[in-house]
Amino acid sequence: MSQLPVISGIQQIGIGNPYVHEAWKWYRIHLGMDIRIFEEAAEANLMLPYTGGQPHKRHAVLAINLNGGGGFEIWQYTSRKPVAADFPIQFGDLGIYGCKIKSRDVQATYNQMKKSGVEVLGDVSTDPAGRLHFFLRDLYGNVFEVVPSDNWYTRQRALTGGAYGTIMGVTDMDRSIRFYKEILGYDQVIYDVQGRFDDLQVLPGGNTEVRRVLLTHSDDRKGPFSRMLGRSEIELVSISGRTPRKIFENRFWGDLGFIHLCFDIVGMQAMEEKCRKLGHPFTVNSAESFDMGEAAGHFTYIEDPDGALIEFVETHKVPVLKKLGWYIHLKDRDPEKPLPDWMLKALRFNRKSD
Repeated sequence: MSQLPVISGIQQIGIGNPYVHEAWKWYRIHLGMDIRIFEEAAEANLMLPYTGGQPHKRHAVLAINLNGGGGFEIWQYTSRKPVAADFPIQFGDLGIYGCKIKSRDVQATYNQMKKSGVEVLGDVSTDPAGRLHFFLRDLYGNVFEVVPSDNWYTRQRALTGGAYGTIMGVTDMDRSIRFYKEILGYDQVIYDVQGRFDDLQVLPGGNTEVRRVLLTHSDDRKGPFSRMLGRSEIELVSISGRTPRKIFENRFWGDLGFIHLCFDIVGMQAMEEKCRKLGHPFTVNSAESFDMGEAAGHFTYIEDPDGALIEFVETHKVPVLKKLGWYIHLKDRDPEKPLPDWMLKALRFNRKSD
């Protein structure tokens, strides 16, 4: 058994939206994010360092795609109007620029998106690794990149799975590579290239000189949700010729856009010690089990070298059939052992249909 902490994978990407139910419906229809893990309206009173020192009310839904991959935490302020960036966000700006979505067939997914009226950006193109991919925008302008994957949990009707990673704007590439390797285990470089790239021309700011480093993890993830969350990748981008801006400059966590990247882990105390030693101490800590109404866990936050928010969640309880009192309880389990497939596949009973 390895030393704690254990990272099961990307649990979810937080997305600030103006209308949570409208957003979730779009993600269900077009990206297959139709399994509800929790839905709750409450006050966010533990994120004060990132909400102007004041608690704010919000409505949040955590939804997943049973094909595998991370979920979306779809988030809406209800006590204030969520704020958009007051400048046009461009490729290479600092923080989470885009969310990667995995696909069984990139061309077929592109065709389906076009037919459904989704705003796709240009055509299918090839990334520096020779893989087909394309970009799209959701209802509110958030950028998603559809990439190929052969890592699947189930074969549901959607051509896509869940969140497969992110595109992160950074200032010091080597420093950021160390951060994502040492803390999050992204130790394998798929490509490290510099120049101007044809596949980026469809993005605002995509015609600039850029260094692109695509990272993944050489070892499969372990832990209770590792089979379902699966593999993932992080693309770091550092631009030249323009000073990048922080995507969440002068805004709150929870405002419009990608608000955090969350990892499901086991061993929060060990993670805290690891992050502290590496110079990235917790900036938020829920201390004990934090109840999300239908699910519960212990959550914390750190910042990457450019201030992007990375969340850790040690899950304690997940509802399967709440009406029957069936919950998955995670405490006192082998931290490396995946949960049985039959148990996680039973989450299909929480599917929201349209």
